[in-house]
Amino acid sequence: MASEEELFANIDALLEEEPQLPPPAERARLRETAGITQARLATALKSTVQTIKNYENGRSEPKSPRLEAYQRLLKGWAAKYPAAEPDRIPLGQWAANHKHDTQSETGPRRLAPEHVAALDALEHPASAPAPMAAPQPQVTETFTAVPTVEADSAEPDPPADAQPVRPTRRPATSRRPAAKKAVKAALDPHFPHGPLAVLDGDGSAYGVDGIVLDCPATTVPQLVEWTLKESGLGAAKLNRYGKDSDPLIILTAAAAVKLGLPERLEGHEQRRSLRLPEDHPVVKQVTKAKWQLTQRGFGPWARIYRKAQGRERQCVQLAILSWEALDERSWPGVADMEAADIARVLGVYAMRVITPRGSTAVSGLELMTALRPPTKAVRDAETGNWVPGHNPGSLGTQPMDPAPPEATPEHPVVVNSGWTGGFLNEEAYQWVRDVNTLTDEECTLPYAVGLDLNTAFLAAAARLVVGLSAPDHFHAPTFNPKIPGSWLADLSHIELDPRLPSPLTPDGSRPTGPAWYQTHTLAYAQELGHDVHPIEAYLRRETGAYLDPWHDRLKTAYVDTLADTGVTKDLSDVEFLAAMEQHKQTDPAMAAVLSAIKATVKGGIGKLRERPQGRHYKAGERWPALERPTWRPDIRAAVISKARVNMHRKLGNMVKMTGLYPLAVLSDCVVYPSPSESPLDFLPYAASGKPQPGGFRLGPTPGLAKLEGVQSMLWAVDLMEKGLNPARHIKGGDAVLDEGE
Repeated sequence: MASEEELFANIDALLEEEPQLPPPAERARLRETAGITQARLATALKSTVQTIKNYENGRSEPKSPRLEAYQRLLKGWAAKYPAAEPDRIPLGQWAANHKHDTQSETGPRRLAPEHVAALDALEHPASAPAPMAAPQPQVTETFTAVPTVEADSAEPDPPADAQPVRPTRRPATSRRPAAKKAVKAALDPHFPHGPLAVLDGDGSAYGVDGIVLDCPATTVPQLVEWTLKESGLGAAKLNRYGKDSDPLIILTAAAAVKLGLPERLEGHEQRRSLRLPEDHPVVKQVTKAKWQLTQRGFGPWARIYRKAQGRERQCVQLAILSWEALDERSWPGVADMEAADIARVLGVYAMRVITPRGSTAVSGLELMTALRPPTKAVRDAETGNWVPGHNPGSLGTQPMDPAPPEATPEHPVVVNSGWTGGFLNEEAYQWVRDVNTLTDEECTLPYAVGLDLNTAFLAAAARLVVGLSAPDHFHAPTFNPKIPGSWLADLSHIELDPRLPSPLTPDGSRPTGPAWYQTHTLAYAQELGHDVHPIEAYLRRETGAYLDPWHDRLKTAYVDTLADTGVTKDLSDVEFLAAMEQHKQTDPAMAAVLSAIKATVKGGIGKLRERPQGRHYKAGERWPALERPTWRPDIRAAVISKARVNMHRKLGNMVKMTGLYPLAVLSDCVVYPSPSESPLDFLPYAASGKPQPGGFRLGPTPGLAKLEGVQSMLWAVDLMEKGLNPARHIKGGDAVLDEGE
């Protein structure tokens, strides 16, 4: 039995132990006495209303660094509003005891300045601005002009199994260097905590702008309920007729394991097709809780939803990092970052581009639809009710078969019709100059310098008129450069300088007979002074600049993100080259966002003609991509044709202004012989020092050029003699593989 001395020692230890916070009921009294709402306090603490409720009913306790902030506020209120009948410990004494609460066991802990300002405003409401009513996280945005018609939205059901669990917490830390310039989020009031959060194994959900939420979920259904009802996550629609973006939760490996998921997905199939089996316990949990998975199942990007019954959508997207949800080629280094940094990278991308929906290619395609929704609400003339109607300028809701020459050889339109008339071949350049056309003067230059056009496909999408309706067939039509479509013409009579690639073919060779061309290719042949007499054509009567908002949003995202790395529009060419050398080291997180934006452009255009996948596919069968209105190979051909024409026009202007001919071209990269390692020594400049328009110009915007790489001229000639493309390797490596093309 314990001695009296031992028992008294234990009691003395308890008496000497200071409470960290007053009792839960007292916390609520202090807040109410100060006239502060739970919503306003949640905003100040960068938390949720439900979390504040949990603090005040004793279901959970704050952890660092929020604990110190909450202590500071309660201490100030306790000194101003002492209780008439103190409970257990006088509040004034509690405030005195915690005069130095910001001194933690590991040393001084400083509150963030914005936390100090926000809490001081709560502690002294008389001198603070009038409190604004903070919106509840799940308020759905509405507009008054026309009611939104959403066929797949729903009212949230009451949580069946979501019980708050007291989480363990740790401060948000990062191994990455701090950003030179913080990217501040303009958060939508309906989604006060941003578009997404990265959930770690300790229950901390890291959001944008340093927000850290307490997530009590221990199962996937609980996580879905918490995300929809308490997290305040989501993003507003990008078009008045569109839909809000569903919240995205990114799971670290530790979080995945905590929720009952395997740390890794194993299998022998392609990584993109790996899924949890239907009898996996987590899949059963989801089904039992009356949630559904999409046809793609529970894979690296999983969508969990309930069918809509009202205005509010009920859908949450999960991305599992350890299942390779983030492709290293599109998101370099991101999967290895700390949770807070991953949230920063994906959060900036979500706010500038779109909340990720899968790969960057999928996100690029989804962005097109988000900016040009297929339907809008229209009033039915007979009933007077609002119903979904076609949104002019969009691609509509139904998939559209291409013309046979625009399709791929395995497409049902081709196989079922027995089409043998050839196919459109509008692809990016892969051209190497014949070494026999090199002059002695060129061969004696010491360097080969590669220039890369910034997001060339994006530049080509600007003000690009494409077809919106189904193709119509015409025989012997008169060529019209303003009508988008596919034209059969014989351009084999056109003879061009062999030191330049032909603008008519991807490999730069001269056409050998009749072939199908997109409108921009024929228009450029006409621009060069050649007669164009189409034999037949598939043309579209309804046209529009479908990609314009897509171009504008991605261009702004690209330029703003590049500026965050120190590369701005106001730099001189010398300063621009120097800044580009260092931009990835200046802010690796923003460099990763930049990489993802570029991959979004290329991948989104590529998705317009997605081919069938899987070993068991047979030619003539429809594949899933064909069921999308955005499966439009003709639009892809228009973008690539215009990009290739833009490249050739610059190549021709360079000859006129400098007399220089390229050594090779690969998509948006061109290699020139140079007297030095700098492009400044061969690019055209006026006497004033300004770049000459029409040729290649250095700069940070789409369509302008940056330095891709430098090698010796002997290196380039050696590759050319072997039939290899110097533009592919000028950077050091394989440009196509590096970009995931």
